[in-house]
Amino acid sequence: MKKTFKIFKKDEKSKARVGLLQTPHGPLLTPFFMPVATQGIVKTLDLEDLKTIGAEIILSNTYHLYLRPGDNLIKEKGGLHKFMGWNGPILTDSGGFQVYSLSSLRKISEEGVKFQSHIDGSYHLFTPEKVIDIQKKLGSDIVMPLDECPAAGVSHSYAEKSLELTLNWATRSKKVFGEKESLLFGIIQGATYEDLRIKAAKSLIEMDFDGYSLGGFSVGEPKTTMLKLTDVLTDIIPQNKPRYLMGMGTPEDIIEAIARGVDMFDCVIPTRNARNGTLFTSSGRINIRAARYSNDDSPIDKECSCPVCKTYSRAYLRHLMKANEITVMRFNTIHNLYYYIHLIKKIRESIINNRFIEFRNEFYNKRNLKTPEL
Repeated sequence: MKKTFKIFKKDEKSKARVGLLQTPHGPLLTPFFMPVATQGIVKTLDLEDLKTIGAEIILSNTYHLYLRPGDNLIKEKGGLHKFMGWNGPILTDSGGFQVYSLSSLRKISEEGVKFQSHIDGSYHLFTPEKVIDIQKKLGSDIVMPLDECPAAGVSHSYAEKSLELTLNWATRSKKVFGEKESLLFGIIQGATYEDLRIKAAKSLIEMDFDGYSLGGFSVGEPKTTMLKLTDVLTDIIPQNKPRYLMGMGTPEDIIEAIARGVDMFDCVIPTRNARNGTLFTSSGRINIRAARYSNDDSPIDKECSCPVCKTYSRAYLRHLMKANEITVMRFNTIHNLYYYIHLIKKIRESIINNRFIEFRNEFYNKRNLKTPEL
């Protein structure tokens, strides 16, 4: 049995914790945030930018890389790490979310998912075995099995059938994955139904995955439901296994999930918002396009030490946005990802120093928000 994860500090007043996750491309302190590099690159950034902002792990997309440039080509080039020049760990998702988001282009069966490429209209079949094989060719450090992500509001009977399919696919994925240096995570589905989520967690725990992902959130369900189910599931998942909340979220989502025992996060929010001019600061979000910043000489965030805040003013960034200059997307993305990565770094430090609850209260006070109950 692989010893890949060790907790070395727990908060006394919440379920927040700090751990060390071992991967083939190096250890990672948890909790951590993964910038999304869908096509093998974080949009608008290069690898030096990622190093500058402190990124240690990235997430890439199995579905998109399979279609373009192709998993076989990437394997021929020495794997995704060598192909893109990234020496740190890479997590690849399974394509399960694309099963959800491209519902008009796919058909689900016990065998797998038959889908039509959004690029050229060609047809493909993703089976659990094929999805694992693709990620092996990519050389992923953390591998996700094929799953079905049901939409919010589905009936209990639909969610139950969907979960049985996901659990069956998990069994097949575990069998074909075998004993590898890379890590295989199970994905807990079950829509918004607590009994199904608990069933999923217990079934996957029996299969003994290297970690457990909380999938199927951020698809339209209330945030209170997501947090409640997260709380329930982190009580069930073994303490010595990492917990990954997939596709979440806002800074508030992250701090609340950490308080409930989650270790790993990814989301397109910081990068997508950056390209649209929405920036994250210690006192909340700002839209840099707003006219009130046209003569503002201050940085995006006076508490931020990113290269953009050290160099450029809000007025200058607003000018670049209004002029549709491409470079400003890079500046904004550097800032937002730096904010996310260093927010979690500060959270880790607060847990280690026994002041996570105080940090959480300060986080909300700076935004003039009421601290949610735990």
